[in-house]
Amino acid sequence: MFALTFLGTSASVPSAERNHPALLVEAAGQRMLVDCGEGTQRQLLRSGAGFRRLDRVLLTHAHLDHVLGIPGLFSTLGLRRSADAMTIHGGPGTLDIVIRMLAGLWGAGRAPIPVEFAALSEGQVIDAGDFTIACFPVRHRDTDSFGFVFQSAARRHLLSERLSALGVPDGPIRGELAAGRAIVIADRTIDPEDVLGPPSGGKRLVVIGDTETTEGLAQHVADADLLVIEATFLDRDASTARDYGHLTAAEAASFAAASNVKQLVLTHMSGRYEDEEVLAEAARIFPNSRIAADFDHIAI
Repeated sequence: MFALTFLGTSASVPSAERNHPALLVEAAGQRMLVDCGEGTQRQLLRSGAGFRRLDRVLLTHAHLDHVLGIPGLFSTLGLRRSADAMTIHGGPGTLDIVIRMLAGLWGAGRAPIPVEFAALSEGQVIDAGDFTIACFPVRHRDTDSFGFVFQSAARRHLLSERLSALGVPDGPIRGELAAGRAIVIADRTIDPEDVLGPPSGGKRLVVIGDTETTEGLAQHVADADLLVIEATFLDRDASTARDYGHLTAAEAASFAAASNVKQLVLTHMSGRYEDEEVLAEAARIFPNSRIAADFDHIAI
């Protein structure tokens, strides 16, 4: 399962209701930020998530509305004497900007908390056992931008009718089969393949930050349970969207429909529009759409 808390859902200019971009993703005991806009540390408090251990920050790109919250968050964690190492993942150009920003405040290599930097390239980012994170390149103006795929492991469950037919009793012996180990009953060997059903239950979450096009992204998004993606403009302003390297709500919805995703969540909202008109444009194309608001919680 993935639990999402939207900490900031505005476009580049925040509003009274929307903070700069940041998303908290929790899975299998790990807590990860996707982007860290200005004010993210206060949003963590206001959301109830607090400053409990954060394992990593995944940066979509280095535009300031997506990274300026890092120094403040690190400063607070340093004052709280956090000894947990933080890993920041980003494209090489993104990491260069963040490293120089931290060095300008505290000196090279002297951030308030232990920090490691991991440069992204297309493919797997981490394998945490219960879930994996992969990344893929995204086109957004002059940045080295990336989207992220969170994939939980599919499970194979024991088939009760097969267990009964083979005379496998309840108890630890069934646990051996569930763990993938063969057992012996009455001189007969029973392999896990004899009693395990097909894989099921894996969930797929895709998060894309700012992007000027969805071209070439379908293979990474196909069949996702949840797609989080920007929708900064409406279709009537498509030419302006192109100029600034962003999508319209109609484009995001068309992409979701073509990619067979189950649910679409739109974020990076511009203050020039009412939420209702953004949602209406998307829902006409992809009915299972919603607009993210700050402090929304979604679990898949």
